[in-house]
Amino acid sequence: MGANPSTVLILLGTFFILVALGVQIAYAVLFASMVTAISIGIPAATVMQNLVKGINIYSLMAVPFFILAGEIMMQGGITDRLIRLSKALVGWIRGSLALVNIVACLFFGAISGSSAAGTSAIGGIMVPRMMKEGYDGDFAASVTMASSVECMLIPPSHNMVLFALAAGNISVAKLFLGGIAPGVLLALCLGLYSYRVACRRKYPKGDGFKVSEAWACLKESLPGLSCILIVVVGVIGGFFTATEAAAIAVLYALIIGLFVYKELKFKDLYGIFAKALKTIAIVLILTGSSACFSWLIAYLDVPSVVSRLLLSISTNKYVILVLINILLIFCGMIMDMAALILITTPILLPIVVKLGMNPIQYCMMMIINLGMGLITPPVGGTLFIGSAISGIKVEQLSKSMLPFYIIMMIACMLVAFVPGFSLFLPNLLM
Repeated sequence: MGANPSTVLILLGTFFILVALGVQIAYAVLFASMVTAISIGIPAATVMQNLVKGINIYSLMAVPFFILAGEIMMQGGITDRLIRLSKALVGWIRGSLALVNIVACLFFGAISGSSAAGTSAIGGIMVPRMMKEGYDGDFAASVTMASSVECMLIPPSHNMVLFALAAGNISVAKLFLGGIAPGVLLALCLGLYSYRVACRRKYPKGDGFKVSEAWACLKESLPGLSCILIVVVGVIGGFFTATEAAAIAVLYALIIGLFVYKELKFKDLYGIFAKALKTIAIVLILTGSSACFSWLIAYLDVPSVVSRLLLSISTNKYVILVLINILLIFCGMIMDMAALILITTPILLPIVVKLGMNPIQYCMMMIINLGMGLITPPVGGTLFIGSAISGIKVEQLSKSMLPFYIIMMIACMLVAFVPGFSLFLPNLLM
């Protein structure tokens, strides 16, 4: 069926009205899909069939397991060890605590894959410590929030699994590999800027680098980091699927937390499973609702309409990519990341593929953009977490984040226009 402007207006208009009224994204997506389908004579049963089909996917099981594994590892004592390892590696440089923050988020991304979790776990420890040692509070919170975007790029990331589901026929292993270089690139950009600020403001530096201390911290952190190596190497090497790897990660995380680090007790498991289950339920409902929405998007041929609209503005590839980046940041400012991955991918991916962009490269570009949205007002969830941790008003943090937005945009443009950052490792190893 060709795109009917009035039908598309019903679909998108109903969705945005419900979101503005405060309805949760998952239910807004589902209700908008139902209303649109009924308005054009599609039975409601067809919509529900697409909902069931959207969650009846074997590879989707990886997402709940990764969420649960991350929750177990966050409670199992790995966070403190990662911070100590980061301090041993970069603590001798001026502005060391800011750099420790950035490197710790890089490591932590291999555990949680969540910007909010990274800000809560790393920021809860580092922001008060930085403020105590003379760092400006707004700078300490800003560097934490900006660094938390690294968490979504470093594998294993459940957001990449969701992208693979939304895009179809995309290798999760290649996505995992594709996120490593952009994550490190973002960390380097943030680190260089933070070092420049530290020199200008005369922030303190730690003691000299000690190989023995670094080695001791590495050995202490290795059991936790080995979980990530097992998962990533196993998936890339073809030893097991992403779903099997996620299940292994849960088992391994339990063993490490309960019997190696011994900071996790059996009585803690109920709370961990309950918290993970709440997140998993939200993701699964959203995935099913988004499957209905995506089916209608394809049925109404919306990608072609959006493509023609963008081409009417400019036929230049780079101008269109910049417009798509702006659109993604704007959407990320007002909506949840998982929802946007599931909803926008069927619309925008065909357009960027026609422009010659590899889907893996697009995934990395999109994650950085949506990550920036999470730390941008008015709805950015990570921004409010940073405000709560630091005790600084959102308005002041938004102002202090301005240079970090610029740095992150530079990193995003490098990923968007230099395919090698995202594709070098997948092409080399697979």
